Amino acid sequence: VQLQASGGGLVQPGGSLRLSCAASGSRFRLNEMGWYRQAPGKQRELVARVTSGGTTDYADSVKGRFTISRDVAKTTVWLQMNSLKPEDTVVYYCHGFGIADGSTGYGNYWGQGTQVTVSS
Repeated sequence: VQLQASGGGLVQPGGSLRLSCAASGSRFRLNEMGWYRQAPGKQRELVARVTSGGTTDYADSVKGRFTISRDVAKTTVWLQMNSLKPEDTVVYYCHGFGIADGSTGYGNYWGQGTQVTVSS
């Protein structure tokens, strides 16, 4: 499974960005898709995730500001980020958990990081 992330960039405090992540590959099923972020020298942390059943989960620091959504085919996930703060400045990674043809079982899949910078 390949995850292609896009949508990062530079935005002023209080502004908005929308991240996208598209999954592709041979037959696969992702039970969960989401976004993590990682600051230099720190562990990667959950930002938001959505299950195949539509259940969402958010980090406390982004609740009320970020919204995660997923398409019907369950191969694309978006993260709408509003009211961005300077502390949201980090690299964001798309994540998927599921199973694919040729794999030995369920596993984690990661996209390349996309930089989000919030600065005036």
